[in-house]
Amino acid sequence: MIDGHRGRSRASGKEEASALGQAAEVFEADQAARGPSVEPEPVSAPYPRGFRHGFGVGARVAHLGVTADQITCLGVVLAFAAGAMIARGDFWVSVVLLTVGGLMDTLDGVVAKAAGTASKKGAFLDSVADRVSDAAIFGGVAWYLASGSHPRTAVLPFAILGVSMIISYQRAKAESLGYNAKGGLMERAERLIFLGVALLLHVVLVPLLWVLLALSAITAVQRFVKVWGEASRDVPASSPARLAWGPGRVESRWRAWREARADGTRRRATRPDRVRSRRREIPLGVRLRGVLVSERSSAERRAARNRPGRASRPAGRQRPRRNG
Repeated sequence: MIDGHRGRSRASGKEEASALGQAAEVFEADQAARGPSVEPEPVSAPYPRGFRHGFGVGARVAHLGVTADQITCLGVVLAFAAGAMIARGDFWVSVVLLTVGGLMDTLDGVVAKAAGTASKKGAFLDSVADRVSDAAIFGGVAWYLASGSHPRTAVLPFAILGVSMIISYQRAKAESLGYNAKGGLMERAERLIFLGVALLLHVVLVPLLWVLLALSAITAVQRFVKVWGEASRDVPASSPARLAWGPGRVESRWRAWREARADGTRRRATRPDRVRSRRREIPLGVRLRGVLVSERSSAERRAARNRPGRASRPAGRQRPRRNG
């Protein structure tokens, strides 16, 4: 029976081999009739390496070969040009330069994401470039105010710049500690927009700068309160701030009164309680040593009293008692 199955399987294998051979001959004949095959040429990729396909502005700029770092540097150059125009009093040109520089500040991040080149190095360069740009712009405003009829108002742009640095530092420090400090009334984009409006309305430039300073200070306070609240929620339960009113070793009348109030009974700490609390404060070894010393001294007194050579006091000569 087993030999019969084997013979049947061997015969079916021969039939399959002959069928495959006939199919191969038919395929070769068909290929010979069609002619030699031509492989398609590889198409070169139209985008740089690591590029993410897209149809936005960032994708098109990245396709032209412009990097995000180049756009960031261009934004710094435009900020210096805007500061120079503000110092000269050309407010319309300076507003245009501020607008284009703000677009460069937004475009560099978009290009970095589209090209797939976003990195910590680029983020560091962008942050430093923003601080340099702010210094150039507000420095131009201070130069313009110093050359006017009220040169003391030149301190106002520097005050705004200082508060802006505090706002930026709060965000950087909070992110390094693992917190989020974004938000507020006057972030960098809002400050530049408000400054552009103030330059267009240069007749009321100084009052608007005071308003900008006040709003920037409010933003700094908002971020401080936000990060302080997040840090306060992360205080561990074993910290000294949480254990300030925790259980301690020193027993006091005030603590006994608080515990009595917590239990619902108001009673004063009695003298035995105070003595017991003082005993608990003394270490056990010190207490045992004191007990041994007292026992030894009492034993020595008893031995001296029972010594045989000690002269006893006559019975008739008693110590006179004092009246009263």
